Amino acid sequence: AGIEPGDLNPSAIAAMAERGIDIAGARTRSVFDVYKAGELFEFVITVCDRKAAERCPIVPGVVKREQWSFEDPASFVGSEKERLACTRAVREEIEAKVREWCGSIAASG
Repeated sequence: AGIEPGDLNPSAIAAMAERGIDIAGARTRSVFDVYKAGELFEFVITVCDRKAAERCPIVPGVVKREQWSFEDPASFVGSEKERLACTRAVREEIEAKVREWCGSIAASG
């Protein structure tokens, strides 16, 4: 979910497909729509880049919040090949951070 629903980034679709994850049919949703639907979360991790961090939403009722800053693939410029390379780098950063976070959750019991 994001602040504002939009179109999926073609570079993100391609980068995830390289890992065998098909997000092409996914739809974006507003984080506020998720909240209004009554979905409850123990953790909320926002991934706004530093430039947009002040716009990251606060989700009421969440026990644990984290903010991870990654560059927004929508902001990448250059050729399609160059944008895809930058998106791959962000994918790798996110994967490493998720693995680290999952390890810390498992260790804390």
